[in-house]
Amino acid sequence: MPPNTTASSGQKPGKSGRKKGRKARLVLIVLVLAVIGGVAFGGYWGVSTVRASFPQTEGSLTLDGLSGSVEVKRDSYGIPQVYASFDEDLFMAQGFVQAQDRFYEMDVRRHMTSGRLSEMFGKGQVKDDEFLRTLGWDRVAKKEYDTKLSASTKKYLQAYAKGVNAYLKGKEGEDISLEYAALGFSNDYTPEEWTPVDSVAWLKAMAWDLRGNMQDEIDRSLMTSRLGPKQIDDLHPEYPYSRNATIVQEGEYDSVTGSYVQDSGTTGTTESASTAGTGLAGDTTAPSDLQSQLSGLYDVLDDVPTAVGVNGNGIGSNSWVVGGAHTITGKPLLANDPHLSASLPSVWYQMGLHCTTVSAKCQYDVSGYTFAGMPGVIIGHNADISWGMTNSGVDVTDLYLEKITGDGYQYDGKVLPFTSRRETIKIAGGGSKTIVVRETNNGPLLSDRDDELVKVGKKATVDTAAPDRGDGYGISLRWTALEPGNSMDAVFEMDKASNWTEFREASVSFDVPSQNLIYADTKNNIGYQLPGRIPTRGGGYDGSLPAPGWDSKYAWTGYIKQAELPYEYNPERGYIVTANQAVVDQDKYPYTLTTDWGYGARSQRIADLIESKIKGDGKISTDDMRQMQLDNSSEIAKLIVPRLLKLDVADKNVREAQKLLEGWDYTQDADSAAAAYFNATWRNILKLAFGNKLPKELRVKGQCLYVDPVDTTGPVDEDQSVRECGQRDADQAQPDGGDRWFEVIRKIIEDEDNDWWKAPKTRLDRATDTRDELFARAMKDARWELTAKLGKDMDTWSWGRLHRLFLKNQTLGTSGPDVLQYMLNRGPWKLSGGEATVNATGWNAAGGYEVVWVPSMRMVVNLDDLDKSKWINLSGASGHAYSAHYTDQTDKWAKGELLSWSFSKKAVDDSTSDTLVLEP
Repeated sequence: MPPNTTASSGQKPGKSGRKKGRKARLVLIVLVLAVIGGVAFGGYWGVSTVRASFPQTEGSLTLDGLSGSVEVKRDSYGIPQVYASFDEDLFMAQGFVQAQDRFYEMDVRRHMTSGRLSEMFGKGQVKDDEFLRTLGWDRVAKKEYDTKLSASTKKYLQAYAKGVNAYLKGKEGEDISLEYAALGFSNDYTPEEWTPVDSVAWLKAMAWDLRGNMQDEIDRSLMTSRLGPKQIDDLHPEYPYSRNATIVQEGEYDSVTGSYVQDSGTTGTTESASTAGTGLAGDTTAPSDLQSQLSGLYDVLDDVPTAVGVNGNGIGSNSWVVGGAHTITGKPLLANDPHLSASLPSVWYQMGLHCTTVSAKCQYDVSGYTFAGMPGVIIGHNADISWGMTNSGVDVTDLYLEKITGDGYQYDGKVLPFTSRRETIKIAGGGSKTIVVRETNNGPLLSDRDDELVKVGKKATVDTAAPDRGDGYGISLRWTALEPGNSMDAVFEMDKASNWTEFREASVSFDVPSQNLIYADTKNNIGYQLPGRIPTRGGGYDGSLPAPGWDSKYAWTGYIKQAELPYEYNPERGYIVTANQAVVDQDKYPYTLTTDWGYGARSQRIADLIESKIKGDGKISTDDMRQMQLDNSSEIAKLIVPRLLKLDVADKNVREAQKLLEGWDYTQDADSAAAAYFNATWRNILKLAFGNKLPKELRVKGQCLYVDPVDTTGPVDEDQSVRECGQRDADQAQPDGGDRWFEVIRKIIEDEDNDWWKAPKTRLDRATDTRDELFARAMKDARWELTAKLGKDMDTWSWGRLHRLFLKNQTLGTSGPDVLQYMLNRGPWKLSGGEATVNATGWNAAGGYEVVWVPSMRMVVNLDDLDKSKWINLSGASGHAYSAHYTDQTDKWAKGELLSWSFSKKAVDDSTSDTLVLEP
C-alpha cells in the first residue's frame, strides 16, 4: 500500500512562498498550452502529469519502519530540516525526503555507478556501460559494504534505503518525476528499490571525477608526437613555491619518528621525477604506439558521464578559515565553494539532520551539503565544529602499458593469467550485450573497451628494452578507489565529531577521494588535514607518465601512513587557505604527492586579500568572507596588460579596443568591456603561441591547421603542409587557459625572442618572431573575433555577453528532443569571474567563453553564532522541472548573494514555511 496521507499530495506553498506558487502556476499554464498544441512527442501532458511528482510538504504521512515521529521543516526555499529521536529514524527520513525532491537524479546516478545506463536510455549508452563495468565501481562498493564498513554505518545505510523505498512504494514513474513520464514514451522502464550499495557506489563516481593527474599523464604522453622533452617541460613548469604559498607552512616531516609534526625545521628528501622522453616512464616504448593507445583511451574516457566534474579537468575549489584573532566576532569564520560542473539540479543538496535530544540513541545535530542518494552531511557544521573540502589533486591513479601474451600478460619475465569476468548489459527496448572484463595485477585493462586500441597494441613498435611483441600491448589502470575502503564511515564520524582530535580520527577513514579538509570549532581552533589512501611508488617513478606494467620496479610499494600525512593546527599566521595549490613544500616532505598541483593563483590571491584586511589589526566579518568569494581579479591580466598597452598599434579599430584596457582594474565583472577584450586577447595569445603547436589529439574538434607531418613542433607555411583537424571537445581541449598557462607565460614573458612567440604566416597575417609581434596579432584577432560575436560597437561589449551559464538537465536535457530540453533546461545567466579567479566561473580558452564549471555552492560558517552563517546552492532543492524550487536560488547565486542558514531550533522554527510529520 502507498503511504497513508492526511493532506493533499500536491506541494503547497508556505506563508512566504505564495508569490512563487503563483509564478509556478503561470509557467504551468504556458507549458500546458504548448503541450496541448502537440509539441510533446505528439502526446498530451496535462497539469496532473507535470504536478504528479511534486512532493507533499505539509500534513502527515505514515511510514512503516519508523520508531517515532519525525518532523520535516522546510523554509521558503524548500530546504528541509529533519528532526527525529532516533538515529535510524533520522536517516530513514533523509532518504524519504531526498527521494521526494531528487529521485530521478538518484536513479540516474546509481545506473551510472553500476554501468546500467542502457537499461534507462537504450543502446546509445552501451559503450559507456562497458567502460563503467570494466571499472567495476558497484562491485567495489559491495565489497566495502560487506567487509569494510562499521555496523553502525551499515545500519544507517539500511535506514536510508528504507526511507527511499517508502517513498517509491506504490508509485508509477510519472508519479516520481517528469523525466519518467518522458521515458515512458520510448520504453517501459520502472524504477527498482534502492539498496545501501547504491549509496556507497556514489563515492566512487565522485572519486573518479576528482581522481588527480590522470588527464595530465595522458596529455604529456600525447604531446610527444609534436614536441620534444624540453618543450613539454616548458608547458608543465614546476610549482612556484617561492611565490605562491603552500597549504601547510608551519610543519615538517620527522624522519626519525616517521610522522609529520607541526614545527618549522629542516627538510627531507624528495623522490626523483621522470622526464618527458617518449611519453612512457623509463623510455621503453616508442611514442607512435603509446600515443595511439592513449588517444583511443582518451576517446573512451571523454564519453564517460561526469559525476561532479568535467571528466577530471578543471576541478578546483576554494576553502579557507580565519581564526578568531582576526575576526570581528572573535571566533573563526570558515568559507567553502567547491568548483564543479554546472548541472541541473545542482550536485549538492542542502539539509539539516537534528536529533531532538542528542544522546546515545540519537547522536547527530548537523547541517550542510550532501548528495542526493547518500545519508549524512558531506560539508557543513554541527553544534561544535565546521569543515570544508577542496580537491587535493594528489596522484592516486597510474596508467600502465601491459604486454599481452595469449591469455595472459608479462610481469618480471613471466606470463601471468588475467583475472577475468563476464558482464551482461541489458538494453532498454530489448536485447543485451555480454563483455569480458580482464584485469592484470595493476588493475582493469581499459584498452579492451576500444577495438582500435586492441589493433594498435598488436602492431606496437617498441625498442629492444621492451618484451617481445607477442599479441600486442594494452593499457591498465591502478587507482586507489578500486580497492575497498571506509569513506562512508568517515562521513558519519565527521558529522558527530566535537573537536580536532575526533575530526582527525574521522579523517583516517576518508580513503577516497583524497580531499583537503579544513576545520574550525567553537573553542576558537582552526586546522587542516590531508587524508586519503595515497600510494608510494618504487624506482624513482613519480606517476607523471604511464609506466611499463611488465616491470615490478614501477609498481606501487604501499601507502603513506596517516601519521605521515601533512596537517596544520592553529598556525601562527592565524588563517589557512586551500585552493588546490601544493599541500607542502617538496623539499620538506619525503614523498611525491603529485607532480601536477594547481599553480596557486587563486590561493595566493585569497591569502593576499586576508593579509590586506588584517594588516593594522583589521578584523574580518562574515560579509568580508563573502566578498572574497566574489573576487574577480585576473592575475594573468596584471602580468600581460601593461605590455599590451605599450604596443604601437597601427589599425585604428584595434587601437580603439586597446584603449578599453587603459585604467582597467583587472576585475572581470559581467558588464566589463575591458574584461571581454582582454580575455579574447588572452585566448588568442594562447592559440598562437601554444595551441596551434599541439598535436591534434589535444586541439579543439573541428579546428583545422596546416602542419608539417614529419618531425615538426608546430605549424608551417600553408604551401608546405597538410591539413590536420583537432579531435577534442571544446571544454576539454588545450590550452585551457588555467593557472598552469599563467605560469608558462610568466616563465617566458621577459624573453622577447623565445621560440614559443614564433607563429607562421597565414593568408591574412605575417609570421611573428617576437613576443610583441605575437601580442599585436592576438589583439587584432581578438578585435575581429569580438566584432563578429558582439558587434562593431564596443559600447555594447561586455564580458557577461560572452561568459554565460546554461543549466542543463544532465540526461534528457542534453540529448532529448528539443521540446524536452526546453522544458528541463534553464538559462542563460551572464556571469562575472573567470578561469583561475577566486570567483571561479571557469571557461576553456581553447574552446570558447561559455561557463563550463562553477562554484557549485558557497557557504560561510560563523562559529560564534551558527545562526548567522550563510549559504547558497547553484540551483534549488528540487529536481522537479516546474517546482518553485527548481532554480529559485540561481539568480541570487549569480549575483553573489547568500541565504540565511538557520541551525538552532528557534531559528529553524522562525524560518519554517511548511511542516510535514512522518508517523510510524
